[in-house]
Amino acid sequence: MVKTQAAFLALVKQVSLVRMNLTLLGWDARTYLPPAGTDFRGELTATLSAQDLALSAGLEMGEFVAYFTAHPDELDTQSQQVLRLVKRDYELNHEIAPADYADYQQTLTHAQGVWETARAAQDFSLLQPDLVKIVAQQKAFIPKWRHGQATDYDVLLDLYEPGMTVAQLDPIMATLKAGIHRLRERLQTQGVTPRDAFMSRAVPEDVQEQLVRTVVQRLGYDFTKGDLSRSTHPFTVSLDRNDVRITNRYDEHAFQMAFLGGIHEAGHGLYMQNFNPAYDYTPLADAPSMGLHESQSLFNEIFLARNPAFWQGEYPRFQAATGDIFADIDEPTFYRGFMTTEPTLIRTEADPLTYPLHIIVRYELEKGLFNGDTTVAELPDLWRQKYHDYLGIEPDNDTDGILQDIHWAGGDFGYFPTYLLGQLYAAQFYHTMCQELPVTAILRSGDYQPITQWRREKIHWLGASLTPNQLCEQVTGEPLNPQYWLDWMTQTFETAYQVTDK
Repeated sequence: MVKTQAAFLALVKQVSLVRMNLTLLGWDARTYLPPAGTDFRGELTATLSAQDLALSAGLEMGEFVAYFTAHPDELDTQSQQVLRLVKRDYELNHEIAPADYADYQQTLTHAQGVWETARAAQDFSLLQPDLVKIVAQQKAFIPKWRHGQATDYDVLLDLYEPGMTVAQLDPIMATLKAGIHRLRERLQTQGVTPRDAFMSRAVPEDVQEQLVRTVVQRLGYDFTKGDLSRSTHPFTVSLDRNDVRITNRYDEHAFQMAFLGGIHEAGHGLYMQNFNPAYDYTPLADAPSMGLHESQSLFNEIFLARNPAFWQGEYPRFQAATGDIFADIDEPTFYRGFMTTEPTLIRTEADPLTYPLHIIVRYELEKGLFNGDTTVAELPDLWRQKYHDYLGIEPDNDTDGILQDIHWAGGDFGYFPTYLLGQLYAAQFYHTMCQELPVTAILRSGDYQPITQWRREKIHWLGASLTPNQLCEQVTGEPLNPQYWLDWMTQTFETAYQVTDK
């Protein structure tokens, strides 16, 4: 059979269509699936996953990859970019038996249902057998996924952040841990702790949801191409650039959690809604890495929604939406309270200064599971010990501890570091944007369109056409540099805490 570009792209589109179905099933499983339907859904997901594997890593795709690798000049430039990503996907999975892959997907679907049950019961032991199986399955896959990585955990990191290694991450983690410690100590000894009791005032959930809808729309999220639902753990999924769904959760006495959570997920959504239409039905319609994906959600959450200029413009609208609830709180007082930093047990509720410590805990546990001799059974005790050592607090139960995230039940070992990398990328993008736009004035105005357009042109439109390193250097002129994050955190929190040298 003659290998043509059109035939290659047609097969790539088939893979994309199957994955759209899997995405829809996953969204439904985490929003509206009845508990009793989990096992049936697991079988359906496993069947479609086997089809995905057969198409993306089967004989026909292998032939296309081999042929066009040898004859790249028979593809146009964009199709060569598609080949780069398809080849990576193929090389990861073509040695995995379809039956093993289907069994793995069924394990994940079952585990995510058990995670819900274990959370309700506050009992990690209910999930433990599923996690043991997931870890064992991944360890069996790692030799097939390995392409020169030094350690088993490097293989998992590379799935989400291509090229990232433990050797690169360890010094980043150590630098940030030391810098966070120094800044927190400075805030405690030389700062003025903000008033923040008003942060727990009751805000009705419907008011919170409407606030989120209004703000994320002005930040660029398009509800004609998206949806906002509720889930236990906020997340975003994209079937295509015209169907990008976000979810959120609400607590009457924790409006900040919902406000920032919705803005965070809308950052993911904004990215997905603005890929180049020429990339439809190809792997180019994606971020280069999960770290880059997280950079756009965290850009929203931290560098916009925690920016003092944002609240200088936004607070009158916020007060109008919440009625008399915050009528006695002026904007400077509100902002300082909004920026209070203190250790929390829940990662998604952490302030941006302490958030990296939550990621470091998970990173060290994952690394121990795959590069060391840590067992799944040891995880709860190690979790509590590390939270005590790094944050000075310990969970009273597993739901507030090791069961708070769905990631491990979904098989996403190696994913957590991308949240931290996302903060670093976002800080560097924000620094560059400030050199090119009057960001403070734009935020104060409440018309965020220039910021949205800058991000669309510089980052979103490009999809996965560049590697993470290429995109970072093209936008900012240099490789990833964590100093921009440390500088922004220092300036922002010292301002909020009114730090004076003593």
